[in-house]
Amino acid sequence: MITQRTLLFSFIFLPWVLSSLEQPFSFKEDTLFHDDARATEKEAADFPPADLPDDPFGNPAVGESSDLPTCLLCVCLTGSVYCEEVVPDMTSVPALPKETSYLYARYNKIKKITAKDFADILTLKRIDLTGNVITEIEDGAFSKLNQLEELTLAENRLVKLPMLPAKLSSFNANYNRLRTKGVKANIFKKLNKLEYLYLANNELEAVPQLPESLRTLHLQNNNITTISDETFCKGNTTHYIREKMNEIRLDGNPVGLAQYPNSFICLKSLPVGRYY
Repeated sequence: MITQRTLLFSFIFLPWVLSSLEQPFSFKEDTLFHDDARATEKEAADFPPADLPDDPFGNPAVGESSDLPTCLLCVCLTGSVYCEEVVPDMTSVPALPKETSYLYARYNKIKKITAKDFADILTLKRIDLTGNVITEIEDGAFSKLNQLEELTLAENRLVKLPMLPAKLSSFNANYNRLRTKGVKANIFKKLNKLEYLYLANNELEAVPQLPESLRTLHLQNNNITTISDETFCKGNTTHYIREKMNEIRLDGNPVGLAQYPNSFICLKSLPVGRYY
């Protein structure tokens, strides 16, 4: 009788008991795992995210957005920004880091310079926008740049020029579409620190008024047909000498320089150009 009961327990009840014992433990472990996960999430939510550290080389933290986009597309060094042949195409002046002194944004697709582009970057000393497709520069675009010394706008599509900052020492607008009507009569005359003026390969019909400070003037390959005694000298005095001027290029223009001998008496050397 005992043997029969033992066998009955072993074959019928024991597997059921064991099966019942395994089921709760599995459920409990699963419940504990999800409870722990929810607790971890809650703890993480109670603490604000840590601030991202600044780059050891002085670049802003990755989480900051002020200077990051430009410095991803361009090369930003101390005080200098190099944005040359940027891909994808750069069609406007990029937002510049504060304290930028030198901007090189050559051979891009910049179309226009607005009055806001440089309004807050008052430390700029040199801007080079060679080889873009600039057709328009808004008045006042450079008016606040009191430290700007060199401005290069060569190889663009300009038909007129804005007013230029007073401290400018070098201006280059070679290879544009400038005509005399698009260049204000006194735009260069008032720049008493201007030493180098490059306006070659345009469509100018006359030599603009020039400041006394000028050393080099390039006007080759324009449409200049005439000059006068007042173009480089002062026609009412033979004692005047233009001391600083040492290079004038008028070659590639239709003007015959031999017709105007009195136009060069104040110069130390004759202009390069056609004399026959």
